[in-house]
Amino acid sequence: MASAESARRRPRPSEGGGRKARRADGVAAVMRSAVEQLSQLLGRPPESVSSVRPTEDGWEAQVEVLELERIPETTSILASYKVTLDEQGDLISYERTRRYSRGAIDRPT
Repeated sequence: MASAESARRRPRPSEGGGRKARRADGVAAVMRSAVEQLSQLLGRPPESVSSVRPTEDGWEAQVEVLELERIPETTSILASYKVTLDEQGDLISYERTRRYSRGAIDRPT
């Protein structure tokens, strides 16, 4: 009976009991949070999230935003924003790190 009681008291890793499990379960929620909050601040909907990574204090994401729509679409201007979020997914800061045309290809430096 004691083992049944201790099993009830200990959270399983899949339930978010450990830090790693909580981070793994929260990536999708963090992505949605980053997109929602940045959209509200910029007044434009982000196109995509190109990266999300955990940090010691929360999360960091790269979010791509359409800044200037042009015809043809390949000449539209996009921007990449570095978004910093705390562990709960609340936006702490954002910074535009790059502007580029949709048709641009990254070249190795």
